[in-house]
Amino acid sequence: MSKTTPTSGISRQPIVFFGTEDFSSYSLRALVEAGFNIAAVITKPDSRRGRSNKLIQPAVKQFASQHHIPVWQPNRLKDIISDIKNITPRPTGVLVSYGKIIPQTIIDLFHPGIINVHPSLLPKYRGPSPIESAIANRDKITGVTIMQLEQAMDAGPIYYQEAYPLDFTETQPELYQTLGQLGAQLLMQKLPDIISGILQPTPQDDSRATYCSLLSKNDSRLDPQQLTADQAEAKIRAHLTYPRSRLKIGQYDLIITKACITQKPETPLDIKCADGNYLSISEVIAPSGKTISANAFLRGYPLQR
Repeated sequence: MSKTTPTSGISRQPIVFFGTEDFSSYSLRALVEAGFNIAAVITKPDSRRGRSNKLIQPAVKQFASQHHIPVWQPNRLKDIISDIKNITPRPTGVLVSYGKIIPQTIIDLFHPGIINVHPSLLPKYRGPSPIESAIANRDKITGVTIMQLEQAMDAGPIYYQEAYPLDFTETQPELYQTLGQLGAQLLMQKLPDIISGILQPTPQDDSRATYCSLLSKNDSRLDPQQLTADQAEAKIRAHLTYPRSRLKIGQYDLIITKACITQKPETPLDIKCADGNYLSISEVIAPSGKTISANAFLRGYPLQR
């Protein structure tokens, strides 16, 4: 990724960075490496995950701590209003995949507000799952939007957008990385002009807005009778990391990690879909928990007829 060095005046402007997910780390790292003045990082509290119930720090907290940047993890944002007000001069807010609604009282503390990096070409895919939606819907193009945050979800005016073409092979983690890096690059390039006022935002066309919802485990079930083979294959790629794609085959409830499309079935793992084509499963997570090929699964786990 190319580096952008802010002008001396802009580099002294304090920035408060809001972020939690891995997607946030690309932008935070880029800003730090480019020499922007990160006054504080605001992230969600540590959370317990997995079977071990281990306490996990957000990725941005780990990075910020390594670079001696103050980290705030409030349960309620109003609890840090005084901390933000104590930053001088008045800071700029940057938000990338924070995971909480920001009240207007917080937005108003920043100049020129809070700048948001969103991984879609707004107003398409307002909401928390734009990357998964673009893959699952087999879109030919997606992208990144740099926008001004408003209380209404992803409805703020747009500073800049850049498109990214899709070729129907992208997986969820791959596109997160690609758009995370693209968003970080655009943020570095545009933030100085946003702070100085040279770059002004343009309102979104609300009549063209579409929305995507928060994914849950309920979204993991594949239903070949309701999906075309193309749709089923795309959903597998879109949900590869979470919530994954589950399908009952014989006596096994499998997580499907890779598949392609065929018109003629050859194995019990070629599943007929709503359009008459077949989802040809090539890789699964077996009952043992290991990721194995379809052939290895059929050898090791005979299906009941």
